[in-house]
Amino acid sequence: MVKGNLLYEGKAKSVYETDDPGLLLVYFKDDATAANGAKHGVIPGKGVVNNKLSAFFFKQLKDRGIKSHFVETVGEREMLVKRLDMIKLEIVVRNIVAGSLVGRLGLPEGTPLNVPVIEYDYKSDELGDPMLNRWHIMAIDVATIDEVNRIEHVALSVNTILRDILRAKNVDLIDFKLEFGRDVSGDGEVLLADEISPDNCRFWDVVTHEKLDKDRFRNDMGGVEEAYQEMLRRLTL
Repeated sequence: MVKGNLLYEGKAKSVYETDDPGLLLVYFKDDATAANGAKHGVIPGKGVVNNKLSAFFFKQLKDRGIKSHFVETVGEREMLVKRLDMIKLEIVVRNIVAGSLVGRLGLPEGTPLNVPVIEYDYKSDELGDPMLNRWHIMAIDVATIDEVNRIEHVALSVNTILRDILRAKNVDLIDFKLEFGRDVSGDGEVLLADEISPDNCRFWDVVTHEKLDKDRFRNDMGGVEEAYQEMLRRLTL
């Protein structure tokens, strides 16, 4: 595998072409942003943690029948993935009230939800990533009804699997974001993509409710690097 041209430069990752048109190389950076990019910083070692944890979770999901773009890790910060036609949605799965849901529902942070809640955000920097429902998604041709049903089924399955894995490590999965794309090398099957890490998940210690995720950076809580490292330690050591 030969690393090619830079294809995409994101806030937390860089994506490169390879000599295989069906594969891409993802590089995980230490850069961190919050408040829609208004806050910038660096979390030392974040890219290494996110690469390793994402690989761990993708492997665990594969063992349980959930397909993703993940192929293999290539060094501490790089991951080889299938090239996908990305669906312009962030899928948010919520188990416990936190973040923006506190203000929207008027409930205290930490309130358990009776059932997992799925939300959709339209990936558009110009529009500020507005929330959509499934009817908006179909109306503006972001995804078909079959794809939406597939996404929801996989998202809820991922939620169940991850909660079980994390609970065994004394971690609660509060909420998380997923992304999906269509496999361009195959029959267009919708696959799980992006990453699963403290950047896009809220992880709390079961007993102390200590935050072990990016909220420590967002809210200037300190101990950010230590929280990321603690998640890696709990899950992979």
